[in-house]
Amino acid sequence: MILMNLKKKHVINRIVKTILVLLLTNFLFGCDMVLMNPKGAIGLEQKKIIIFSFCLMSLIIIPVIIMTLLFSIKYRSNRNSNYNPDLDKSKIIEFFCWLFPILIIFVLSIVAYRTTYQLDPYKTIDNKKESVKIQVISSNWKWVFIYPKQKIAAVNELFLPLNIPIEFNLTSSSVMNSFFIPSLGSQIYTMPGMETRLNLIANYTGIYKGFSSNYSGEGFSDMKFNVIVGEKSEFEDWIKKVKFSEKKINHISDILKTDRFSRNISNYYSEVKENIYEEIISMCNGSSKRS
Repeated sequence: MILMNLKKKHVINRIVKTILVLLLTNFLFGCDMVLMNPKGAIGLEQKKIIIFSFCLMSLIIIPVIIMTLLFSIKYRSNRNSNYNPDLDKSKIIEFFCWLFPILIIFVLSIVAYRTTYQLDPYKTIDNKKESVKIQVISSNWKWVFIYPKQKIAAVNELFLPLNIPIEFNLTSSSVMNSFFIPSLGSQIYTMPGMETRLNLIANYTGIYKGFSSNYSGEGFSDMKFNVIVGEKSEFEDWIKKVKFSEKKINHISDILKTDRFSRNISNYYSEVKENIYEEIISMCNGSSKRS
């Protein structure tokens, strides 16, 4: 009787634990699966790589989980199990245990090699339309986006025209950081005194999130910016709106001005000093004085 009660309690405990685990996994539906819902061609290709790699690795993971469960049930301590203490190795089992992982690693290495060149962030996107060039400067607690052709700039707000390749040139006026728009594709580092490049394209209109994906000090987790993707006409209207701003960037000091307590606030600059981006790079190399 006591044994039966103990067994019932054990079963009830297992059921309760299972229900609790299932309830906890329900919270995962609140997660924003941005990487699996790309809005650009580069992000779409990266999604394919993630899914392919996951499926390929599942060919090992799933059988291992199944065999672990089956072996633990079949070979658990009981009188009906066959006892063979002399079995210490099996060439057949060892062969297959090594064969499948080696094949999977071989296939993944080929995929990694091909996509490394195919999705090189420095590689321009093959498109008949003329690309839009944007200079990105990561400063303390803010992102500065300069449109050199339009001679305007925006802080913490980025407007991208739909279906037009974007060429980013990136640097930092402060510490090393990382520029990332998950909906569109690759992240890339911004470093003082250096320039990195990134090519992206947005294929769906909307407002997306960009942020610093690199831990670079207190407050940088709030270093976020809005990415607006619209039609070409909307992009031109946005440029006109920026040009109405009374603010201008005439000196490096205009970029370096920071206020960590007013993060994520967008600002527009109707005029930008020519070659200010290059001056920032030179300043961090010690070849230019702050003006």
